[in-house]
Amino acid sequence: MKKKKFISIAKDVINLEIKALQKLKSSINASFNHAVIQIAKCQSKVILCGVGKSGLIASKIAATLSSVGTASFTLSASDSSHGDLGSISKKDILILISYSGQTNELKNIIQYANRNKIFLIGIVSKKESILYKASDIKLLVPQVTESGGIVPTSSTTAQLAIGDALAIATMQYKKFSKLDFKKIHPAGNLGAQLITVEDIMLTGKKIPFVSENLIMKKALKILSEKKLGVLIAQDKQKKTTGIITDGQIRRFNQRKKNLQISRVKDIMTKNPICIEKDALAVKALALMNSKKITSLCVYNKKNKIKTIGVIHIHHILQSNIS
Repeated sequence: MKKKKFISIAKDVINLEIKALQKLKSSINASFNHAVIQIAKCQSKVILCGVGKSGLIASKIAATLSSVGTASFTLSASDSSHGDLGSISKKDILILISYSGQTNELKNIIQYANRNKIFLIGIVSKKESILYKASDIKLLVPQVTESGGIVPTSSTTAQLAIGDALAIATMQYKKFSKLDFKKIHPAGNLGAQLITVEDIMLTGKKIPFVSENLIMKKALKILSEKKLGVLIAQDKQKKTTGIITDGQIRRFNQRKKNLQISRVKDIMTKNPICIEKDALAVKALALMNSKKITSLCVYNKKNKIKTIGVIHIHHILQSNIS
């Protein structure tokens, strides 16, 4: 077979899957809304199960749901009839995935769910099937043409897509935020991109605070001790009034002014640029780059005029954020 023929086969497969997704898109109805609400309100676990390729899709959907805050796992269809049905409780939601809805391995699970009044969502393509008739919520995936005529491809693509749609819709219904996402994705590049300012900022005694009325002779000692290249000026009420960088100090000296006896407030930049503690560190980096600065004061959104931390560009770069 010529290599060019392979390209034609690839395009045919993809075209069939595109058509399957288009049919799926047109078929989404109110049942989808009901499924999302039930999954979001589940007080226990969401259990997914399928046979063969649908079983692999079930595992992927379970992983996606778990990653966005809905506790989910996959039940083995073959093992369920040998004791694993005991892992399903009455508070769980069971999602069964099957193109035909008639698979023998699922029959015992369906009967168990109906007998024990376990809420059942069926993702199925045939209305006359046992699964469709037994499901509390029926998510009908349109019948499609498989690649090669027999290989589960278009159908599993549609199953995967509706699973992703359920996960994202549930996530948004539960108002699952980027910060929530970060808590269960601490590692890898994704985790790095979700690091917040609060995660890496300096706090407490590490913050180079000085009184705005302090003479620079003493302020310079604090600058040297803290080794951050910046000082945060405060008034008597501990409100942030300004910032001094080592660059400002050098420029002040170049104007041949008496630095040692000058006061912090004579040199500082008033109303320093600041950022909220829950902001992503990547946002802090972008702000520093746009303003051409290396440090930011950090505040709690309840009190913008009080600094609770300092973040330096080095802290961000050391966290592999770019």
